[in-house]
Formats: sequence, structure tokens, C-alpha cells
Amino acid sequence: MNITIEKTAYGQLLAKSQPKPILNEEDYDIALAEVEALMSQEELTLEEETLLSLWALLIEEYEAKYYPIPEATPQDVLLHLMEVRELKQADLVGVIGSKGVVSEVVNGKRAISKAQAKALGEFFNVNPSVFI
Repeated sequence: MNITIEKTAYGQLLAKSQPKPILNEEDYDIALAEVEALMSQEELTLEEETLLSLWALLIEEYEAKYYPIPEATPQDVLLHLMEVRELKQADLVGVIGSKGVVSEVVNGKRAISKAQAKALGEFFNVNPSVFI
């Protein structure tokens, strides 16, 4: 089954919404409002879904340029996982080493080794590469 966009309906949506590259905060606010309006609808037509995807791409491009998310360090990932699970350093003793080793790793004074990354990956049930 081949579903196609109805060109007249999509053209009318495009004319009304007028999507274009986002160049500043005003354009960004307009784009967010367009997405919010589409998302607030109970059901979307194929044409509306296509328009929503277009707005999402434009917003993603703008945010990647002006609001980049900094890459997390292995220590950041560890601290986040500990916080989410409400763990203390003592909970990692035996998982990655002694109390002193855990303290050094958690406080960023020692890098996480490959063996520790593997152990942490198993402990947190995540890919060990996030700790390397």
C-alpha cells in the first residue's frame, strides 16, 4: 500500500505555516509554536505529520548550532547514574575496587579503566563504552 501526500492540502499547510530555515530566536519561537500547535491536535493527517517532521528538522538544526549539548565525560555519566539510582560511593565498593579506588574514580582523580568500565556497564546495565 502506497500512501501519498495530497499535494493541494500539503501546499495549503505550507503556505499557512511558511517553514523556513531558523536564523534567530524569533524564528525559533515561531517554529516552536508551529510544532506545539500541531502536537496539540488529537490526530494528524499525513500532510500535517510531514509538516511536523519538517519543522522538527529545522528546529533540530538550529538547536544543534546554537544550543549544543556538551559531551558527557565518563565521570559525568557515572555521577548521573549514581544520582538517578540514589547510590553512594560505598555502593560501588567491590564493583570497581576498594573504597579508595572508588573515591578517586568518583572524584575524577583516577580514570575509569576498561575493566572498571565493563564492571560498571554490567552493574548499571548500560554499554560499557559510556565509561571510556
